[in-house]
Amino acid sequence: MKTVDRRSFLKSSLGFSLGAWAIPTILPSHVFGKPGNITPNNKINIGCIGLGGMGSGNMHSFLELPDARIVAVCDVDRLHAENAQNLVNQKYGSTDCALYKDFRDVLARQDIDAVMIATPDHWHAIIASSAARAGKDIYCEKPLAYTIREGRAIVDAVQRHGVVWQTGSWQRSQSHFRFACELIRNGRVGEVKTVRVGLPWGNSIHKGSTQPAPVPEHFDYDMWLGPAPYVPYNPTRCHWNFRWISDYSGGQLTDWAGHHIDIAHWGMNTELSAATEIEGYAKYPAALNGQFDTPTDYYFEAKYAEGFTMIVADERKQEKGMGVHFIGDEGWLHVSRGGHICASDNSIIQRPLSAQDIHLYESTDHHQNFLDCVRSRQKTITPVEVAHHSIMTGHLGKIAMLLGRKVNFDVQKERFINDDEANSMLWRPMRGPWKI
Repeated sequence: MKTVDRRSFLKSSLGFSLGAWAIPTILPSHVFGKPGNITPNNKINIGCIGLGGMGSGNMHSFLELPDARIVAVCDVDRLHAENAQNLVNQKYGSTDCALYKDFRDVLARQDIDAVMIATPDHWHAIIASSAARAGKDIYCEKPLAYTIREGRAIVDAVQRHGVVWQTGSWQRSQSHFRFACELIRNGRVGEVKTVRVGLPWGNSIHKGSTQPAPVPEHFDYDMWLGPAPYVPYNPTRCHWNFRWISDYSGGQLTDWAGHHIDIAHWGMNTELSAATEIEGYAKYPAALNGQFDTPTDYYFEAKYAEGFTMIVADERKQEKGMGVHFIGDEGWLHVSRGGHICASDNSIIQRPLSAQDIHLYESTDHHQNFLDCVRSRQKTITPVEVAHHSIMTGHLGKIAMLLGRKVNFDVQKERFINDDEANSMLWRPMRGPWKI
């Protein structure tokens, strides 16, 4: 019998052309066996998709881990991709790392076991869902998705195809964040009725011209836009600055909700929950030439069915600034980056946990935890359904503030209650021909 490789089979049986715009329907991994046939002695072959700031950082982390090997890099900006390719080849002392512009080329490779995704938010759902259908294990940056329904599509794809997922919410792999959540879970501050989550204020725009300009030869701008609405290119729209443009992201709120709301959920044991009643306000800057329009000041209160209120706001509106502030009836505890943890009484922190106390999932290296789970097929420390609910409350706050009124949400159905206007904001139509 004549044999064909996986790529050829897909192209012939599914009409898959890498040059076409339609998203391919890729057969689940069990049809072919686990990609790469990973054994304890094999390296895990990784393809890196999106090589800006966070993508490059993740790539460097995987380069330092002995059981991973980066075999492909992919970016719509050729300069980003070439720089990454050179770094990989230099690290390994070879010229084996492949360079791609189209993520579908990476997913079509049978020898790639896992992908790292660090694109702008509006691309997460398409690439991640396609990667899951291709049977690739996935390390993807937070926030999980651009909208709640896109997040649900990712969760469904990951669960349907049985791939391992790690979200880049690396605070969970920091010992002081885990310890803080263990203290809360074990009742050290009593019953918590309020959690204050402090996120960054303002924005950090890299300034430059916002006037339409020719697209650089090394940059595929149309591919960068992907499912987002078409607008003319200008030098300050893409890469770092996408975060402050609502067509691609939700500003500081959605960038950081996947970190600090995630920790709040971990401590409150509500990792698969979200707010049911949300109300707040935001200050939206006068958009510079219609471009930078995400809120700089924001505040919303989110009530949970579990009996507590989460107050999410920029750091200027929080007594403790950035981080997570758990307020109980017997004290309080605050935790943030840089190893910071403090409490209303030092004994809350200083008294050690006993063997009988609740102890949470322990990871000391976020990227290594992903690789370990690729081998074991166990859940990572930040699995997909947890990431979905962490950013869900952030998205709910964004919607309530845009509407300027209170909204009520059914967490199980993932729909607003008797509110067609709010429900219309759970999803954004994608620019054709892109779809999930």
